[in-house]
Amino acid sequence: MLAFLLEIRELRLQGVVYPFAVFMALIWLLWLIKIVLARRYKPWKRPYRTTTSVIIPVVDEPEELFREVVGRIIDQRPTEIIVVINGRRNEALEHICDDLGVFWKWTPVPGKRNALKVGLDESSGEIAVLVDSDTIWTTNTLSELVKPFRDPEVGGVTTRQRILQPSRTVLTRWADWLESVRCQYSMPAMSVLGTVGCLPGRTIAFRSSILFDCMDAFLGEKFLGVFLEVSDDRTLTNYTLKAGYKTVYQSTSLVYTDAPLQLKKLAKQQYRWARGSQYNTLRMMPWMLRNSKMLALFYFTDVAVPFVLLGTFASWLVAATHRGRPGIYHDLPLPGDPTKALVMLITLAAVMSLFSLMFRFGRHFAYRPQDLLFLPTFMLINTLLLLPVRLLGFFRCAHNASWGTRADSFAGEKAHSALVLVPYLLGGLMLGGSVMMSV
Repeated sequence: MLAFLLEIRELRLQGVVYPFAVFMALIWLLWLIKIVLARRYKPWKRPYRTTTSVIIPVVDEPEELFREVVGRIIDQRPTEIIVVINGRRNEALEHICDDLGVFWKWTPVPGKRNALKVGLDESSGEIAVLVDSDTIWTTNTLSELVKPFRDPEVGGVTTRQRILQPSRTVLTRWADWLESVRCQYSMPAMSVLGTVGCLPGRTIAFRSSILFDCMDAFLGEKFLGVFLEVSDDRTLTNYTLKAGYKTVYQSTSLVYTDAPLQLKKLAKQQYRWARGSQYNTLRMMPWMLRNSKMLALFYFTDVAVPFVLLGTFASWLVAATHRGRPGIYHDLPLPGDPTKALVMLITLAAVMSLFSLMFRFGRHFAYRPQDLLFLPTFMLINTLLLLPVRLLGFFRCAHNASWGTRADSFAGEKAHSALVLVPYLLGGLMLGGSVMMSV
């Protein structure tokens, strides 16, 4: 934010146009577009009756949690519930299913994608509802979730998602803040356009016919020569959009999930999500450019922002260590000592970034004002954890890998391809370009 304002000042005084200022202006323009679109969002209200098959892939879960998850789903009376235990046998979960009267099936093949196919083959409902095994439904989650399917053009629907007991730790507060921001800005805006780019997988519903049609590709399609198990939710969203259907958000259907309590596990989760998001963006970009240019713009900036921020940090180092302090930092009252100058520059930038976050995400802070006290910590997590994780996720998005956060889950395909270098080349070009336009 500091560099952006200084470059705008230079534009006004000297007529100099900086690429970084143009990029940041685009970011703010997209934020305004999201605000306008989100204000137009309305959830579907008319009831809709249909048959539903709830499919729950599971590897392992605490018994008490799993019993509550399945029990809450039973209370909402879907047409059928299918639990697919994959990987090692889990007799404890099998007994819970038997005790609750729920159909279950075991497959020795680990991996969520195969488990979804097994469950889909056993299903009969018009709507397939895919549920993570640690997701807690609230009252009317299912009845609200199916309402948008009244529109025959709707192919996929997702819920509003929040974190259980977010005040437990700073990490759970941060995770809940991210969910809140997504549910108050990005998802409503994209839903108005009928193109929610990723229907988050904790609980999502698709027309079963769509899943049957794409299942072979879902289980075997490769990216740059390698099959990737991660990001099944966005991959299914991609297939739904490519089939010509709308993907939408239903804010009145609410679910809760947990967040990692340990920093290491949180980093693994975010890394897995980053890899999945980045490779799907690269794979879907040609389709988005042809069919949904606004969605392409949203995802392009999502990929580019970490690289641009890194370039900005590089410019601070140059400005603070260069004796003449040329360019946009020339008129700042920085100390002559390079170390002190760098500290002051970072402090100014941090303060202005805090004000930017407060302004842009004011809806969340109006809903939960106590989170304002944690905003500096949130910014540190974004900068020191999320930024490098997203950069690493892009560079390694074509690497095969295990699931990462689950024991006994998919272990990764043992295959290699020279095309794995493509993200490194693209990332290197973006990184070099961002440094050049920021210094």
